[in-house]
Amino acid sequence: MIASVPIIARNAFIESIRQPIFIIIVLGVGVLEMLNVWSAAYSMGYSDTAEVSGDNKIMLDIGLSTIFVAGMLLAAFTATAVISKEIDAKTVLTVVSKPVPRFAVILGKFFGVAGAISLATICMVTFLLMCVRHGVMSTAVDTLDGPVLTFTLGAVLLAVVVGSVCNFLYGWSFPQTTFLVLTPALVVAYVAVLFVSKGWDFQPPTKDFKPQVTLACSAMLFALLVLTSVAVAASTRLGQVMTITACAGVFLFGLLANHLIGRHAYQNEPVARIASAEAATPSEESFTKPGDTYNLTLDTPPTRHIAPGASIYYGDNPNGFRLAVAPSGRFEGDPTSRADAMSPNAEPCIILVSVNNSVATIRQAGRSPVRTDRPPRVNDFLFLRPTTVNRPAIAAWAVIPNMHAYWLLDAITQNHKIPASHVGLIALYSCSQMGAMLALATLLFQRRDVG
Repeated sequence: MIASVPIIARNAFIESIRQPIFIIIVLGVGVLEMLNVWSAAYSMGYSDTAEVSGDNKIMLDIGLSTIFVAGMLLAAFTATAVISKEIDAKTVLTVVSKPVPRFAVILGKFFGVAGAISLATICMVTFLLMCVRHGVMSTAVDTLDGPVLTFTLGAVLLAVVVGSVCNFLYGWSFPQTTFLVLTPALVVAYVAVLFVSKGWDFQPPTKDFKPQVTLACSAMLFALLVLTSVAVAASTRLGQVMTITACAGVFLFGLLANHLIGRHAYQNEPVARIASAEAATPSEESFTKPGDTYNLTLDTPPTRHIAPGASIYYGDNPNGFRLAVAPSGRFEGDPTSRADAMSPNAEPCIILVSVNNSVATIRQAGRSPVRTDRPPRVNDFLFLRPTTVNRPAIAAWAVIPNMHAYWLLDAITQNHKIPASHVGLIALYSCSQMGAMLALATLLFQRRDVG
């Protein structure tokens, strides 16, 4: 079984990239990315610190969206080509009639299609990175980026010429040969562009390299691999049209999952957001002892009236997910009195001492401290109650592939750094989703009549 999986994967990979639609979609994305350079001039504002600024923000948004949709279609087309069509043509009998478990067939087909989708994504992302380096043509007098145009068109022309010549002389598959030449040629072209400025002068490669954009694109790759597993599962029972419909449905529902389900999973309502937080004295910075006090400056006055002595909770999510304060009791006494706050009869809680417009003071109160993960900090949200958890909604939210988890563009455009550890968490999430989909695919294929 172990030996059969790589063989099946290799055949599935070759069959995938031989499909004419494969190279058509990849080159079509390249053309669309190029058109974005001339059509994305919407004057979105400028920032001196973000990796992309001004009109390039909308270009990156449109470019990533194009790759997302094209990758979804590519996964559906290739999965049906190597599974559904083989079942209809009875050619899969040559495999399942041998001592090869059906789940080995599913694994091999998935790895083959996933390899093809991965290379296609690298190719499409390279087109996008070339466009980001070029920048949006805001006016007709903007200077073209000579190295980008020369190396990109050179890589595409080289791939097409090699594919045509090999097809004419040796009968090799034109889509397969062109794609296998195009992907490494584009990567080499992009690396070469990093060393050359727009004026054809040598420059350090780090000058135009965008690490945050690259991390966002890697997250997009994981999203497309999840959609590939969905396409593999669907194609075990459905034809091409219905597989595309199923993938599109999962894709669209995954984009709406946060609104339809996620907002019901954790229910809480913030009353304010912290603009700055400072301990009353240096010894109280840990905020772990009864009587410890913090002075807060809020972005705006609280959205509702908060009486002194009310219990306060804080966390970094506006829906109350993962509050930094454990559920606590209710305070009885004078909130401005440290003696009452540290009374042996007081219930452990964090209380509001006072609030005046956008300035508030909170304090640890009770005979013992409330368990907190950390002190309050900038951008935390303030709440008046613990978060209500809807476990059925959480279960449904976990089952559906959440496409928003892979969309990191907002972090780039708002100049928030994407930690590499976050991409690692996305990878783990993707592996769990792919594992579930492949298990479903095996279940559906196990009793499928292929004779």
